Amino acid sequence: MRAAVRVAMALAVLSVVVGAAAVAQALPSPVACDTTKGACWHPAVGERWQYQLQGVAAYASTGGINVNISAVPYTGGAAVRPSVFDIDLYTDQAISGNNTTFNTAAVNAIHAAGGHAICYVSAGTWENWRVDASQFPASVKGSKNGWPGELWLDIRATSILLPIMDARAAKCRQAGFDGIEWDNVDGYSNRTGFPLTANDQLNYDESLANIAHSHGLTVALKNDVEQVPTMAPFFDYAVNEQCQQYNECGNYDTYFVAAGKATFQVEYKLSLVKFCGAANSANRNAIKKDFDLFDTPYTPCR
Repeated sequence: MRAAVRVAMALAVLSVVVGAAAVAQALPSPVACDTTKGACWHPAVGERWQYQLQGVAAYASTGGINVNISAVPYTGGAAVRPSVFDIDLYTDQAISGNNTTFNTAAVNAIHAAGGHAICYVSAGTWENWRVDASQFPASVKGSKNGWPGELWLDIRATSILLPIMDARAAKCRQAGFDGIEWDNVDGYSNRTGFPLTANDQLNYDESLANIAHSHGLTVALKNDVEQVPTMAPFFDYAVNEQCQQYNECGNYDTYFVAAGKATFQVEYKLSLVKFCGAANSANRNAIKKDFDLFDTPYTPCR
């Protein structure tokens, strides 16, 4: 190979490396939760939780959410109740008849019982039933993500998406929630229809965490297991689906639980005996649910 060609190739490689470093340096820095905007609640590591995203008519007075649910845990003994509820920002349309009613009735009831409420918001997919669905241009809508009415978003389009998510966070604060769960924040590892990179995901997710904090809300890291080591400083607790099933709980033990941050785990397919013992030993707050995420079935591990 001629010297001139070798030099040119070396410069090209150097350019790529320097460019990658510049992108990495452009990632956000963690923003502390703004205590002038909210209480910045942090769950205790061992708090029990419930995950209900679909309303039940029998609990219409509390937005379709069963705020008094209790169950005998895997460890046996008396029935126990959750103190943390992860529920949608909006009351299920099957209950309210519209897509604009905040889940304030549920939040108020949860608070009255001494609990706390996490505001579920999908930040990585477009959902055709949301009140702000028309704000997403066609250019940011990608492939189907497996759920009816949902499409992956082009998270590189931060100038479009982050203002929408900021408005949603403001609504979570308005509705009285204590924290936010930004869902579908691992698009880079899925078939979204866009050439997303790990760095794109880091930039987007870390920006979302800072948005939550700017509204006085704490924030959960949802899934995105591979990026937990980098993301953990930005997030206050974790929500994970099926880490035991896929043998990927270790990062939560190391970067969340060991740091005094709660991990809220849900398993859908494993039997209780296959995950509860390990979750309890690691001090993760695990529950057994099904994919529909109604109030029941519900079994906490402890």
